[in-house]
Amino acid sequence: MGKQGSPRGGRVENQDLDISFGVKENEFPSLDMQYRGDPPIGRRLSGGDYNWDKVVLTKGMKNDSAKFAPCKGVFVGKRQMWRLHRHIRSIVFTLLLMGFLYLLDSLLFSIFDPAMLQNNFSLQGSSKAEVEMVPRAAKEGPVKLYERLLNMAASSLAEREFKQESSKFWEEPYPQASSWKPCADKTSPHGKPRNITGYILISANGGLNQQRVAVCNAVAVASLLNATLVIPKFLYSNVWRDPSQFGDIYQEDYFMDMLKDEVNIIKELPPNLKLLDVEAAGSLITDAELSKEATPDEYIKKILPLLLRNRVVHFLGYGNRLGFDPLSSELQKLRCKCNFHALKFVPEIQQIGSLLVRRIRRYDFARSTLDKQLLGNLIPHVPLRHYHAAEGPSKYLALHLRFEIDMVAYSMCEFGGGETEKSELQTYREVHFPLLLERLKKSKPLSPQELRKMGKCPLTPEEAGLVLAGLGFKHGTYIYLAGSDIYGGQSRMQALTTLYPNLVTKEDLLTPSELAPFRNFSSQLAALDFIACATSDVFAMTDSGSQLSSLVSGFRTYYGGGHAPTLRPSKKRLSAILSRNKTIGWHSFEGKIRKMIDEGQRVQVRGLGRSIYRHPRCKECMCRH
Repeated sequence: MGKQGSPRGGRVENQDLDISFGVKENEFPSLDMQYRGDPPIGRRLSGGDYNWDKVVLTKGMKNDSAKFAPCKGVFVGKRQMWRLHRHIRSIVFTLLLMGFLYLLDSLLFSIFDPAMLQNNFSLQGSSKAEVEMVPRAAKEGPVKLYERLLNMAASSLAEREFKQESSKFWEEPYPQASSWKPCADKTSPHGKPRNITGYILISANGGLNQQRVAVCNAVAVASLLNATLVIPKFLYSNVWRDPSQFGDIYQEDYFMDMLKDEVNIIKELPPNLKLLDVEAAGSLITDAELSKEATPDEYIKKILPLLLRNRVVHFLGYGNRLGFDPLSSELQKLRCKCNFHALKFVPEIQQIGSLLVRRIRRYDFARSTLDKQLLGNLIPHVPLRHYHAAEGPSKYLALHLRFEIDMVAYSMCEFGGGETEKSELQTYREVHFPLLLERLKKSKPLSPQELRKMGKCPLTPEEAGLVLAGLGFKHGTYIYLAGSDIYGGQSRMQALTTLYPNLVTKEDLLTPSELAPFRNFSSQLAALDFIACATSDVFAMTDSGSQLSSLVSGFRTYYGGGHAPTLRPSKKRLSAILSRNKTIGWHSFEGKIRKMIDEGQRVQVRGLGRSIYRHPRCKECMCRH
């Protein structure tokens, strides 16, 4: 089907024009059937309202018996030839006129196409300070990748509906996962520490999940240096544009109470230290002054002397500045206790989060430990009276599709959008990633093809849909999409939503008034995504390196009890599989996809240097029974 206003599949809409010449009426597909409604705007503007007369085709074709009767027998053959000749000339004239109208329609549409006008205005209105994503030109249409595989996926999903087959990936495949239980909340045997060194201030950068990691690392550093931690502050970012502070997202009193036996935590500095100029005193520490994933020794050598001298140290822009190994068992356990127990979302977030979960599941009670931990007492622990058990709860899959424009642009990959895509992403890089472009000038950059083979490119919506289809998830599967600002918009999502039409976002499930308190607070909106992903029956990620995916998968491991499967595709292996998209059969494709995911679900103890927030299966965080 052509785009709205395109000249494809058109016919002149005038019932007085009879050009069927014996062809049955139902052999001409109408625009009404094609478009299921009003004809396209472009078609209505040209070629639809001309007052043609049947005389155009019938003049000279009626039988004038008075004129031709005397020579009826002699000239019957010539008369038939003459009539046929006039008939053919009329047909040719009509077809030429229709062709002219067809070309005129195309010309008018190309001049007045609203999408193209919108592109022009958006380009003229964009500034260097704020570049908006330019909508794709209408003539390009949706990006088409893996068309053959997507067609096979659609056929497979249709067959599966008839066979009533269910994917085995709704459950974790390895029973060993259920032998690990949470136990990081146990009180330290050493008792409450004394504050003998000073006070630690933190200003954490990034979004919700980066800030969460920073808070847990700060708790561990305060314990390491035997200092008092002041409730962390969150920096305002031009990217996230969220002025939210700790108390807007997490329950402050609960946080302090949960950690009181391990770390001294206060809400504000003592009055005698509030006026101290920490920068002038040399106590302002930036990321440039600390190694990434720094060791405890670095903190003791660099930070402790400043703390003892000035009584205050301020970590500005604090983030991923504490390593995972080597670290004492007590500090590892403290980080786990902070992440999995002490950081509870405020009731306002829990309340809307519970609405989100209940609306997609269609039931009103907590079913798992994950529900209780994330939603507190705002979701009942037993079914309400109006719940009908016969209906059964709805299972859903949460998908974190990391395909926002920042991720896409930074990757330096190509995604099938041609010159329009290249121009858009390059413009975005020039504004938002100038240091990246400078760095690339000093070295030979890898080609997009090489980056894809190395697994450096984020998965597209098409690729995500193929993975889910390959794993056997049905066409009607309910899918919650975390974040909805997908690069390319609806056009880019078309293949995925065709395979899986029951795909929803928080904007679909919540009313505008319910979302209104969170509208200008990206971190609070991200908290809703965190809840919906963590409590889902299955969580699927497309980028295992993202903070949301890492923290959600760790939360599901810690509280899931072996019944919270997480799907982690390997981008490198998937790239190799998809490189055969023109020849590989669907059965072979399914087998390779399932093997890839199955290997990522194996129960493994946290390896050396691995994130304890993502891999909590270790003696410091969990107990094995």
